[in-house]
Amino acid sequence: MNSNSKPKIIVIGGGIGGLAAALAVAREGAEVLVLERAEKIGEIGAGIQLGANAFAALDALGVGEAARSRAVFTDHLRLMDGTNAKSVVEVDVGENYRKRFGNPYAVIHRADIHLSILEAVLQNPDISFQVNTQIVAVEQDENSATAIDSNGNRYTADAIIGCDGVKSVVRQQLIGDEAKVTGHVVYRAVVDADNMPEDLKQNAPVVCAGPKCHLVHYPLRGGKQYNLVVTFHSRNKEEWGVTDGSKEEVLSYFQGVHPMPFQMLDRPTSWRRWATADRDPVERWSFGRITILGDAAHPMTLYLAQGACQALEDAVVLGLVLRKYGFDYDKAFAHYDRVRIPRTARVLHSAREMGRVYHADGVDRLVRNSL
Repeated sequence: MNSNSKPKIIVIGGGIGGLAAALAVAREGAEVLVLERAEKIGEIGAGIQLGANAFAALDALGVGEAARSRAVFTDHLRLMDGTNAKSVVEVDVGENYRKRFGNPYAVIHRADIHLSILEAVLQNPDISFQVNTQIVAVEQDENSATAIDSNGNRYTADAIIGCDGVKSVVRQQLIGDEAKVTGHVVYRAVVDADNMPEDLKQNAPVVCAGPKCHLVHYPLRGGKQYNLVVTFHSRNKEEWGVTDGSKEEVLSYFQGVHPMPFQMLDRPTSWRRWATADRDPVERWSFGRITILGDAAHPMTLYLAQGACQALEDAVVLGLVLRKYGFDYDKAFAHYDRVRIPRTARVLHSAREMGRVYHADGVDRLVRNSL
């Protein structure tokens, strides 16, 4: 690389992790090209939860206040037994939480957190986009890295960051490991507040844990909407993917749930269905001038609500190590791996265990409720 030119980096994927990565490295002086397979840069899905660690990362990216302006700050987290609707535990995430961790706990629509980052990205002259670009392969030599799209077009830069999600082409080429399909199916929907049962309108993420299933709901967009997520152990052999869902399938898995949470299931007018998977942690994400980030690096189940939070942390660390080593990619990416792999592996394993806790049945349910 010419010492008088800016480093050039390609980011594959324009989701939350990809935009955060683009912003992080551009703020350190790189020129960034974001390649996105969709027709436009945007985000699908429903709500996500943002712990204090997410706000620390957003602040480091310079978008913390924008995210705060769109978030709903919750008073507590609540776990209920979905069989009898009794409270199992309530965790205060108000003033004491903020004092301890230096930031709030909040919930936000995925599109709103994505927009909060996108606004800053669009204001940065060193970041450009190309949509309708499906990357099918990457390659590299001693001096550069190249992404190749489905039409055979080649995009070359000094380095590549693969932020291409749970079915990452970059990870498949670099690591080639198999995804672990969990058999757990997740349905997500957004319900308008005027269609939400009054006794369920709480300023908190509320988990109703039933045998081999659970429901989560919390407010979005100033309480004008509510996010609803239901998860169950499928009777069928599942393949990792996203499809349209059916109310009939949801209702069939929640017949043993108490009427109070059950009443939520009839409210959505449409559902999206995720057959979930994660991957076992690996000891290395980075190879030469190519690395991965977010779901491409550490796809995890939803039970700790940390997927997007960890992607934001990844982006901040990646920017910091590139600055520290002056865009020496071997050193920077090695440091990134050392810091982020143990951290995200711990969260991934904890999420798996929390799924077991949420879905406890029989004696295990009694043990959970007594802890």
